[in-house]
Amino acid sequence: MNSIDRQVIESALGWSRSGQPVWLCTVLSTFGSSPRPPGSMFAAADAVRHAGSLSGGCVEEDFLERLEAGAFRAGVEVIAYGDGGEDSRRLGLPCGGILKVLVERLEPTLANIGHLEALLRALADQRRLIRRIDRLGNRTLEPDGTQGPAVEVGERDIRVRVGPVTRLLLAGVSPVAVYCAQFAMALGYEVLVCDPRDDARARFDVPGIAVLALLPSVYIAQHGCHSNTAVVALTHDPRIDDLAMMEAVRTDAFYLGVMGSGVTSARRAERLARIAGLTPGQIARIRMPVGLSIGSKTPAEIALSVMADIVRAHAGRGDAAATSPAGLQAG
Repeated sequence: MNSIDRQVIESALGWSRSGQPVWLCTVLSTFGSSPRPPGSMFAAADAVRHAGSLSGGCVEEDFLERLEAGAFRAGVEVIAYGDGGEDSRRLGLPCGGILKVLVERLEPTLANIGHLEALLRALADQRRLIRRIDRLGNRTLEPDGTQGPAVEVGERDIRVRVGPVTRLLLAGVSPVAVYCAQFAMALGYEVLVCDPRDDARARFDVPGIAVLALLPSVYIAQHGCHSNTAVVALTHDPRIDDLAMMEAVRTDAFYLGVMGSGVTSARRAERLARIAGLTPGQIARIRMPVGLSIGSKTPAEIALSVMADIVRAHAGRGDAAATSPAGLQAG
């Protein structure tokens, strides 16, 4: 879940509490190119009050027009947008895109309000859940202890994974960290930067991102990391990078990574085992060098490889060949 989708649930709850029916929409699947992935959410109380996004514009406009005309009266239905031809072009879906969308009409009942409240409480407590909706409109929330696809459509029900807003914790400031922050913001991540160095923080100028003047390891030790957190260290400074990983491996963070060459990464692994006493299993959790192997050289390219690897891991797509060639992350 990203910050946009959390705002959708908050808006839906507010409208429900005021006695309004709410239409809650979730992207189930996509074919071709689509601006929003499965699990993305959109909610509307009417054609004027709405929050979130399904496609970035045209699909939402079409949905609201149909809603105003009296459509979507069923409790639960699945609708398709785009046919790979004229319909896709009319809706602005690129490359013949097709979306399947779950539409739930939520009456302002105590049960539905309670469901939305429980969902928000779980997110505030940083718990991952599976939201299960059957064909009759019955809804339950269940603990989710695994990584997996955002949406699973079965014969009897639909299961949507939800969880805390995906967070990127940047351990230290560097040119690569600046680009990572910008990419992560565009993806809807919550971004937090920790760096005790005054001169480094002065070089970080990305609006809307909190920058804390303390060691990342101190922040992690005090606050931990929930299971929707990625921690990456991109400074080449062992006092920042190594200490951050020593604390992060003891948390539920879904992704850990450190920038550096293959030689530097091997030396870091040896230090973490010898000095910090990390086990082979803990060291194996850390992507060293960080990112996907895309031949990256510039800070922007390395940041792109890092964020692509984080997206892969968060989607539960399994492991990937580790990272950029050693010489491209020198240090």
